This record gives sequence, C-alpha cells and structure tokens, in this order.
Amino acid sequence: MLRKIRLTLAILFFACITLLFLDFTGSIHLWFGWMAKIQFLPALLALNLSIVALLVVLTLVLGRVYCSVICPLGVFQDIVSWINSRRKKQKYRFSYSPALSWLRYGMLGVFLIALVAGIGSLAALLAPYSSYGRIASNFFAPVYRWGNNVLAYLAERADSYAFYETDVWLKSLPTFLIALVTLIIIVFLAWRNGRTYCNTICPVGTVLGFLSKFALFRITIDADKCNACGLCSRRCKAACINGKTHQVDYSRCVACMDCIDTCRHGAISFSLTLPHREEALTGKGHQSSSTGGVEGASRRSFLTATALAATTALVKAQEKKVDGGLATIVDKKVPDRQTPILPPGARSARHFAQHCTGCQLCVSACPNGVLRPSTDLMKLMQPESSYERGYCRPECKRCAEVCPTGAIRLADLAEKSATQIGHAVWVKQNCVVLTDGVECGNCARHCPTGAIQMIPLPGHHRHRHRGGHEDGNNEQASSSLLIPAVNAERCIGCGACENLCPARPFSAIYVEGHEVQRTI
Repeated sequence: MLRKIRLTLAILFFACITLLFLDFTGSIHLWFGWMAKIQFLPALLALNLSIVALLVVLTLVLGRVYCSVICPLGVFQDIVSWINSRRKKQKYRFSYSPALSWLRYGMLGVFLIALVAGIGSLAALLAPYSSYGRIASNFFAPVYRWGNNVLAYLAERADSYAFYETDVWLKSLPTFLIALVTLIIIVFLAWRNGRTYCNTICPVGTVLGFLSKFALFRITIDADKCNACGLCSRRCKAACINGKTHQVDYSRCVACMDCIDTCRHGAISFSLTLPHREEALTGKGHQSSSTGGVEGASRRSFLTATALAATTALVKAQEKKVDGGLATIVDKKVPDRQTPILPPGARSARHFAQHCTGCQLCVSACPNGVLRPSTDLMKLMQPESSYERGYCRPECKRCAEVCPTGAIRLADLAEKSATQIGHAVWVKQNCVVLTDGVECGNCARHCPTGAIQMIPLPGHHRHRHRGGHEDGNNEQASSSLLIPAVNAERCIGCGACENLCPARPFSAIYVEGHEVQRTI
C-alpha cells in the first residue's frame, strides 16, 4: 500500500513538473508552478525558508521521500531503471555495495564552494532539478512542440484553430551538449545500477541522506523473521540493504518501499524507529563498518561544516519572415554586446549569478523567444535576452512568474515597464536611411516608451514632385531624411527597436545591457 501511494505521488509530481517545461501557453504554470518552487535548491536560493524547513522536517520524519517523490530527476531514474527491468524481466538485479562516502562528500564540497563563490555554471551542473530542467527543455520540449505543430497543421486543414504552430529552434548549442552529456550519464547509471547518481553525485541527495539517518520512520528489518534470502538486497535500487547483517544504510535509502513488497516473510516494515528499538531489532548497538566512517566525531564535524557552508550560502544569497513573398529574408545576427542583457527583474549581474541555477524554465516559458542560455563560461546556461526572434513585451512577465529561485523578481507589470535592463544604441553605417536613402522610422514608431525620436539628417535635403518621384530641382515639396535619436534615460531596453529594424543581417539599432538594472 505504501509503495502504491509513493508511486502515485511520484508520477503526479513528475508529470506536472515535466509539463512546466513543455507548456508554451502559460496555463499549466497557473496550476502547478508551485511544484518548481518547492524543489530544495530553488527554495534555498530564493530564501524561502518555510519551504526549506518543511523539506528538512519531512526528511527527519519520513526519510528521503523528497528524492523518491518530489525530485523529477530521481523519478526519471526510477523510470529508466524500471524500463530496463521490464526489458530483461529481472526485478532482482541489484546488490548491496558499500557507500562511496569520499565521492559523495567530495561532490558536495565542490557544489558548496561553487555556490558560495557565485560560480553558477558549476553549481548548475550538479543541481538535480536544474539538470532535469535542461533535459526536459532540450529534448522533451522540441518533441512536444513538433507534435503540437502536426496537430496545428491538421487542424488548419479542417478549418479549426484549436492549435497553433510554434517555432522549434536550438537556443544554445553548449547548453544542448551539456544536457546531452547529463542525459547519457544519468540514463547509463540508472540503467545499470538504479540510484547510483543520487547516492554518489547529487549534492541534495547527500545532504538529505545525512538528515535521513535521524528520521523517525525508517525501513527496519526484523532479524527474527528474516531468513536471509537476500531478495530485498537484490530489489533495492539504492544498493543500501545488507541482507546478511540485516542492516540498512539510511543515508542512501530513498524510501521507495520496494523492499517491503518484496519480502515474503513480513520481516521488513516502514515504522517508527527509536534508537533502543533499532538496537533490539538488529541485535547491535551500532551500525556496520560500511556506515561507521561518518559516525561519532566525523558525523559531528561533517554536520558542523555543512551548517557553516549552508549559512554562508544563505548570507551570500541574501546579498544577493514575412515580406510579401518578393525576396528572401536574411536572418538577423546577434550584435556584439559589451554587456549581456539580463531578464527584467534580475536586479544585477551579481545577484542573478548567485541565484540562477540554469534550469531553463524561464527560457522554455518565454512566449516571445527572447530568452536563451548564455554561452559565457562564467554564466554558462544562465538565461540572457536577445532580440533576433522577438522582443520583451511590456505586458509580459512570464519569466518572473515561473522562476523558482528568486533570480527574477517582478511585483507587477508597472514595475516591469519601469525597469531599465539596457539602452538602445544606433549604428549609423547599418541604417537603411543612409544605406538605401529611404524613409523608415520603424524603431521610433514601435518604441513603447517614446525614447526614440526621428530627427532630420544634418546637411541632407531632398525634393519630391507631388507625384512622389524625386527631383533635385523641383521645390514643390521638400523634406529631409530622418534618423533616430535615442533618449537613454527613457529607454528600458525592451528590444522592440532592434527586433523590428529592417536592416539585415545586423540591426541598425541594438540594445546594450546594464550590469545593474534601475527603475526609471
């Protein structure tokens, strides 16, 4: 019964979180967006102490149910392992193995150092929720959107508008390759050994594993009922049950309840376990040598070091192509920006780097195609804005609504419209007014803040007949070519001018980002 409840909740959480990365309408986030915000690391970075405290209490009571129910990467590993077991028809393919404590705590140390030092790209590589987010946004989302486009094509032929087509494109090659490598590693480990990734690499699993040693409810083995058949050890995907000694490594147990259903003698139960009761059941007053290396003084020193590192991390965080069919449209190229454009509400480059985990949820949710992962090594996989496919519309704050870490914060649309994320810069040599001698004014016409005004080109006049053709000798109607003038104090950096500029391949006006965003 416990296993069925766990499986039901795990499937529900996994499906809903996956849909958050697939949804391009924004409707699913209204209902299930909170599931991303209760992930351990996003809640910690967002300083959502109530959620962090809730997850800690949950672990101290029930063990690592977070890893088996809430964490999408953990459930994904279970799915991969289950597929392999169904293929080979081998339910009992695992075996007990000692914990690789040096690797677990070493990876945790690297993660904490990266988190405290503000090296977001390194921390994002190890964070479980972020890793799954990149897998979902780079592999599952394109398949989902291609399927949607097929339905849109069929609906259009049936004179129905129930579906509409969406663009499917590669937002960042480095991020795609990182997601691919992560997927290969996770699938390989889960295919062969179940939860190896959770118990050797995942920093969240290591922290929660340490807390789960003190859980009130645990998997216990009654030595009097056990006949040492070893089925529980061979079914345990965490490789944490030593059937010979009736010992369970609670730091690796993910409370999946598989062993309970496997035992044919009722020797295994999930029940309230106090220290004296545990000794009575196992017949020993201490754990086996496989888990004793982090007990006693080592346990206390590790707890102290973890507490200090977590406190430091919290302190740091608190600082913290339509042209009428007449010609081929050349795709726009990304301008050479001196400063990247951060999403509105990111506050500053430092604050954003300390809070963002590169999960790609905002990138997937952006309806305007503005956000894409950075290729900068120090900010790798963290989102930045670029306006080749669209611009940041004043009426949209989807990125702030879905961000689970607090890296993007916007109270309302009024704050969004008053937040200056950059300023427009005019590039004289690219402007069609000068290169082709035609009137344009597209940038000024679409500027939502009125920061761009068209002014006469100094020293240049032309004359037109009333019929419209140019004539340098006729003065019946005269005018001068108009060029854009940017008021940097009023510009918010939305990128409407850059996106709608007809110049190709580089726009004649582009947005330069700000290290620190300000309110105008």
